[in-house]
Amino acid sequence: MGKKAVIALGGNALIKEGQKGTIYEQFANTREISKSIVKIIKDGWDVVITHGNGPQVGAILLQNDIAKDVLSPMPLGICVAESQGLIGYMIQQCLLNAFNKADIRKPVVTLITQVLVDKDDPSFSDPTKPIGPHYNEKDAMNLLKKGYQLIRQPDGWRIVVPSPDPKSIVEGDIIKKMLDEGIIVIASGGGGMPVVEKENWGLDGLEAVIDKDLAAERLAEVIDAELLLILTDVDNVYLYYNTPKQKTLNKVSLEDIKKYYKDGSFPVGSMGPKILAAIRFLEYGGKKAIISNVEKGWEALQGETGTHILKYK
Repeated sequence: MGKKAVIALGGNALIKEGQKGTIYEQFANTREISKSIVKIIKDGWDVVITHGNGPQVGAILLQNDIAKDVLSPMPLGICVAESQGLIGYMIQQCLLNAFNKADIRKPVVTLITQVLVDKDDPSFSDPTKPIGPHYNEKDAMNLLKKGYQLIRQPDGWRIVVPSPDPKSIVEGDIIKKMLDEGIIVIASGGGGMPVVEKENWGLDGLEAVIDKDLAAERLAEVIDAELLLILTDVDNVYLYYNTPKQKTLNKVSLEDIKKYYKDGSFPVGSMGPKILAAIRFLEYGGKKAIISNVEKGWEALQGETGTHILKYK
């Protein structure tokens, strides 16, 4: 058995700044990301990979809306499942091709994953999770009239949906068994489909999107991971981000990152969930959490870049 890690790829990181987000661009970006993952696996790590889906599931919802007079729109939970399949397919294919070039003989599988949440989670009455593209003022007002909830961000308006806290991974035992057998698993994409347990019924889906970093931490618990590697579109975590006082965090203790988190230094809609995931992971028993750029996963693992969060200073 090798060392165990969960690698969480940001959904926004699969589409670079300035790109339209075509499937060809996303495939090209995924091929680049695969290079780092190959190096990590050759270094002896057994990995479970998860990914965000904000832009992708937002696009699927828009496609549903545009075609609603022709085809019955699918609920948000089904759209999350669609995004799990399409992004998982990209990662699975690109990784297998990269493995063949590197002479790595490991199977890769994408598992459509359900994640248990609390039906009374407060996010259902206070949606905060941004999905999809940015909109200008005019388009945002039209979406508001259609019943969407939106928030204003520096680059424009975005749709927000409920984001309940993940409690457990329904397929957790299956994921662990596959990893133990040497299979690279892509799981809980887009945070997984949120489900609740109903009496006399069983599992039932909800209209929500789970934060992928918080779900990644639950995956890390399932496989007893040593490392949680969160790859996004920035090199480091920063205090006072985008202000004259901006400060780069390179190496930080659990105690200090908890203090910064409680002080409100990390916004809920961006870095906040990543920091919370790191805190939970270390408190559960993980050894290290790293947050860095999606193109520098290997370099971050080597300590050359990224923010490294450890239990002690």
